[in-house]
Amino acid sequence: MLERERIIEIVAAASAVLIMLGTMYWIGITYGNGNGGGLAVEGGELLVGAIVGFVVLMTIVGVGLAYVLNDPEDGLETDENETGTDTDTETETESKNAV
Repeated sequence: MLERERIIEIVAAASAVLIMLGTMYWIGITYGNGNGGGLAVEGGELLVGAIVGFVVLMTIVGVGLAYVLNDPEDGLETDENETGTDTDTETETESKNAV
């Protein structure tokens, strides 16, 4: 069985793709010529806008999923208060001493 997080990711990605396909279909029906020969100029511009919108939508979905599905206990984040040391300061001090 798939994990809960994986199912959420699959549903979010599939939903975004279905929205994109629906938008492309609507643009094709609305702005296409009846002979199947292509799109009108306005339809082409809308199609480019839909592709850009899809990229922005997927970025927002990805950031949202990363925020929602991040567990503080999984060790992806380190807190300086928990470790008691500042790794950036130690690295700077070591590099200055090496020179």
